[in-house]
Amino acid sequence: MEKIRQRLIDLGFDAALERKKRETPPVPPKLTGDTEAHIIALACSPAPDGRARWTLSLLAEKLVELEVFESISPTSVAKALKKRISASSEKMLVHPG
Repeated sequence: MEKIRQRLIDLGFDAALERKKRETPPVPPKLTGDTEAHIIALACSPAPDGRARWTLSLLAEKLVELEVFESISPTSVAKALKKRISASSEKMLVHPG
């Protein structure tokens, strides 16, 4: 509210009603349907030799190695997997009708 009030004082009524223009363009999302499919397919594949299962860090490293991403954090991998798990578990729920 304070910022709007200040814009009204500094720039006038029209400027206070208009949204401020972005200084930087929006960044396109890294995760698309195709890249999420790569993450899920890799997570469902057998773990690397000497490992019992995939870790988020191992998945992120392998995705960069496979050139699916230039860089990706384990947190982004977790979000993609969580999104997929919550979507599929939603389908399994029985909603009373």
